Amino acid sequence: MNKLTKAEEQVMQYLWQIEKGFLKDVLELFPEPKPHTNTISTILKILMEKGFVNYKTFGRQHEYFPLISKENYSGKSIRSLVKNYFEGSYTNAVSFLVEENEISVKDLELLLDELKNKE
Repeated sequence: MNKLTKAEEQVMQYLWQIEKGFLKDVLELFPEPKPHTNTISTILKILMEKGFVNYKTFGRQHEYFPLISKENYSGKSIRSLVKNYFEGSYTNAVSFLVEENEISVKDLELLLDELKNKE
């Protein structure tokens, strides 16, 4: 799967949020100052080329929709992050988060309890 730039990922986040929409719908979700319409249009074209987005035509307008779910992209991104920065070890990744105070040991214990209850 291709990686997304920050701008591409932001457009995808908005498309995942609205599920489908026209260029104006995506643009409305951006905070002020909003990017130019041509910028978002170009990003949508790139996302189509990368296989992340497609569209349906209504007259002269395109209604865009994601081809890849947020969950699918998130999972592949996390796996890639762990592989590239933590030698493929999820233990190393979680240890890093604890050491950097991004997650507490208590939160980790709660997460483990939740996972055990799901089994």
